Amino acid sequence: MKPLICELGMGADVHGHDYTKAALRGVSDAIRHSSLTLFYAYKHPSQMRVEVTVGVPEPEKVDKKAVAAALPFGAVEVTVVQGGLNDLGMGGAEDIVLAAVAVKAWLDTTDHPFRLAEGLETLLG
Repeated sequence: MKPLICELGMGADVHGHDYTKAALRGVSDAIRHSSLTLFYAYKHPSQMRVEVTVGVPEPEKVDKKAVAAALPFGAVEVTVVQGGLNDLGMGGAEDIVLAAVAVKAWLDTTDHPFRLAEGLETLLG
């Protein structure tokens, strides 16, 4: 499989300290910027592999199944790591949770006319 798409997003929960809500908003932010017509052209999009990395201050508070369910296609793997930001804002319920999210989509391009540009294959591994 070759990595074909990498989108970055940021999500926030401004009331409630909900890390999953922030992560879901980060995924939405990342995938809203893409129309993955490439996957329709070469294989059905359900055959792509999707890797989601979420960075939040308290990784154990993210519901990985809910994050995976937010992706419309592919076999989704969610990894949650230390990152993001807790902003003390106004204090109490007004504190803000920020999640940083990377969504990568991979596709097996074997036996398809799609080819990576010369030199790009080496870069992407």
